[in-house]
Amino acid sequence: MPEVERYQQGTPCWVDLSSTEIEVSKAFYSDLFGWELDGMEIGPGLTYYMAKLKGRYVAGMMQQLPDAPEGMPSYWANYLAVYSVDQAAERAVAAGGTIVFPPDEVPNGSGRMFFAADPTGAQIGFWEAGSHPGSGLVNEPGTLIWNELQTNDVPKAVAFYQAVTGCGSSTAPAGDLQEYTNLTVAGKPVAGAVKLPIEGLSPFWMTYFNVTDVDAFAEHAASLGSHVISPAFDVPGIGRMAVLMDPAGAAFSIMSRLDA
Repeated sequence: MPEVERYQQGTPCWVDLSSTEIEVSKAFYSDLFGWELDGMEIGPGLTYYMAKLKGRYVAGMMQQLPDAPEGMPSYWANYLAVYSVDQAAERAVAAGGTIVFPPDEVPNGSGRMFFAADPTGAQIGFWEAGSHPGSGLVNEPGTLIWNELQTNDVPKAVAFYQAVTGCGSSTAPAGDLQEYTNLTVAGKPVAGAVKLPIEGLSPFWMTYFNVTDVDAFAEHAASLGSHVISPAFDVPGIGRMAVLMDPAGAAFSIMSRLDA
């Protein structure tokens, strides 16, 4: 179902953008996906924008924090649902991960979170829901449809996520790939893990948004200042997708599934 009230542990539940140019990002995504943005003060001079579609929150964005490392680019962060961030943080360290941002409360009772780097170096957020469960609408045009870990050591990374969240995994051919690993919750695929396609890239999580027409949306994104990293292409048995870089420098993918 596209509307979601709660997430099982191990399921991707939220994405948010850390932007070096938040006003540029707000204008871009509002135009591209039709998002309405609600600004929420989260600290002195800091505003977190909740993107809303069809009356439900679907993603977040904010200006990159002032203490971010010099030269840090804009990026989309992915979050996995957990029932306790404190317990998950302990398991993350025991499984070889590194805590990047320790467990902390989010204002207004929204929830608790922490960030970690998995043993291959990919950073991931973990979310313990309070009043905010995560994305309230998924798999619809303009909303999150898939999350994919791209890493140089898939088995090592998958073992980490299994240890932290208790998720399962399955590996099989998919599209043109001989091996594609799905992370599973209750036997259902919830995210993917694949070998980095380009040597030298640092491991990361890719965010996929659903669109009705990949070619048209890629063209529209380009007219708004986006750079096309990978032009629209078909994945046999899966759907059509393209990889873009928004005007502030954050990479993301758009996708239309054959079964959507």
